[in-house]
Amino acid sequence: MSAELTRPIPRPGVLAIEAYVPGKSSAPGAAKIYKLSSNETPLGPPPAAIDAFKKAADELEFYPDGSSKPLREAIANRFGLDPARIVCGSGSDEILSLITNAYIGPGDEGLYSEHGFLVYKLAILAAGGTPVVAPEKNLTTDVDAILARVTPKTKIVYLANPNNPTGTYIPFEDVKRLHAGLPKNVLLVLDAAYAEYVRRNDYAAGIELVSEFENVVMTRTFSKIYGLALLRLGWCYAPAGVADALNRIRGPFNVNGPAMAAGIAAMADDTHIAKAIAHNDKWLPWVTQEVEKLGLKVTPSVGNFMLIHFPKTPGKTAKDADAFLSQCGLILRAVGAYGLPDALRLTIGNEEANRHLIAALTDFMGA
Repeated sequence: MSAELTRPIPRPGVLAIEAYVPGKSSAPGAAKIYKLSSNETPLGPPPAAIDAFKKAADELEFYPDGSSKPLREAIANRFGLDPARIVCGSGSDEILSLITNAYIGPGDEGLYSEHGFLVYKLAILAAGGTPVVAPEKNLTTDVDAILARVTPKTKIVYLANPNNPTGTYIPFEDVKRLHAGLPKNVLLVLDAAYAEYVRRNDYAAGIELVSEFENVVMTRTFSKIYGLALLRLGWCYAPAGVADALNRIRGPFNVNGPAMAAGIAAMADDTHIAKAIAHNDKWLPWVTQEVEKLGLKVTPSVGNFMLIHFPKTPGKTAKDADAFLSQCGLILRAVGAYGLPDALRLTIGNEEANRHLIAALTDFMGA
């Protein structure tokens, strides 16, 4: 007879999942911290969003709208969508988990690109499914590699476009080609967390595909350009059948009232968003150019961050750079968990942070 269990045991596979590790937030000993590890906006949230959040404090005793109706309607008005096909959540991370749990179970496969967002793998494993990885070309999604790995077990294909942590993207024509090559019962999830930053004529977030087909979902977030990462707020636009499935399994009050109020106000502040876009348009190319002058390779990015590649030379590695920059108060993101041990991901900061970074990297490379 087997030994008696003395405590509850998670179902098989749960304890084998490696928990998500966010970017660092501190650098012990540094006089001033420049947090450039989590792709947060250096401009912060729109002032109107802060005011809306504070005003919501007067009604903390009341439950929020269980369907996030005010927020869904605001999103629908902003983008010209059907509010009934919008589902809101506690960050796009929750939306991605809801989608995965609704469509993947034991024996099913979820497919994503080699350096895709880590949450995809975690969500697939948590649902009891099997992660399948497609190789990339030049740190960019390879549509043919993804299609070659679709099997009868494939239930979801995840596409971060632009991708995190590489900052690369594929044109909308390639997204449409990917979708056209998928069986109709496979769900294509377009993760467009950084869509607002993209300044390319051949890019689209995916609304057109969702409107036309029954097997495409687009996810978005308020954590990036809207500056509401602390409130955890995201949404998706989905076919009616998918939205119905997600609404059946999400928590009844999964989005809090202050977050909804802040999100609605943030979307309405076109001036602040324009400033955020202009700031990135100015500093992304400047930082890229200055880093490349130091002899370091940068993966071309269309987001508010970039991937900096370091040599394997002792004393000049990504690990060495991370330690050196931390001493300078500069916190970047190590991306070894993404299969990129020789790179660091850098968020575009404010002018002071950007100039301090280049000065510190100059010292590091010249040391």
